[in-house]
Amino acid sequence: MIVVGVDGSPTGLLSVDWAAKEAVLRGVPLTVAHVVPDWVCHPLPGRYAEVGKWMRDGAREILADAERQAREQGAEVTTELVPGDPRAALIKTAEEAELLVVGSRGLGGVRGLLLGSVAHGVAAHAPADVVLVRDPPAVPRGEIVAGVDGSEGGRRALEFAFAEAELRGARLRAVQAWAWPRPSGFEPADPEAEREAREALRLHLLVPRQGHPSVEVIEDVVHGHPVEVLREAASGADLLVVGTRGHGTLKGMIMGSVSQAMLHHAPCPMAIVKVTSS
Repeated sequence: MIVVGVDGSPTGLLSVDWAAKEAVLRGVPLTVAHVVPDWVCHPLPGRYAEVGKWMRDGAREILADAERQAREQGAEVTTELVPGDPRAALIKTAEEAELLVVGSRGLGGVRGLLLGSVAHGVAAHAPADVVLVRDPPAVPRGEIVAGVDGSEGGRRALEFAFAEAELRGARLRAVQAWAWPRPSGFEPADPEAEREAREALRLHLLVPRQGHPSVEVIEDVVHGHPVEVLREAASGADLLVVGTRGHGTLKGMIMGSVSQAMLHHAPCPMAIVKVTSS
């Protein structure tokens, strides 16, 4: 099952379109979820009654529009009106899902689905892999980009990226940034370090390549800051895939301010692939 969160924003409908196509590719059902405050789902007397009814009617319209759009893509769809805080409610709804899809920005206010800490919370804490949907490229280039760094999160990202490339008939660009920081900046480019990075990337790709022999792979080793390297590589891509340990902090190739930058500024839809704690 795939879960997609909607809030009535244009980005929410883009998310539905992306999630519906993905559900058809995977052959799984799609659940469209819209979150409202708890009290909206429980009719109240007095002056709040009309406000609650107005919000419930609006929520039903949002879900109906999203369901219609998903069915146009051929997806098997159910809808769910979920009470609570958007972040916690979506995380709970996705407990049994294999993928949670959300928009990169929402409407703001009570119904804003993904703004600031909410976006980070959903991406970091959801039990399922998460895709943040942004405007797709005007001319898709049929390419999935994966960040590689040798960590367990990077390994899972590669597995996810290979599977996506195979589903879509796309090529895979495996990207490894090989700059190391020092007090004065980043280490300068060095031929020996580059050779080591290329050999490391080749080794990281051996196992997933065997499982997906039909996928065309581009090995891309770039000297530079991981954020800039990934942003440039993913420009115009169908999907950027990065890994995380799933405990609230993105690890490996993107850490701290780097993870924030990718969450907010990735130039294409981005998949955040989780590693289950042992």
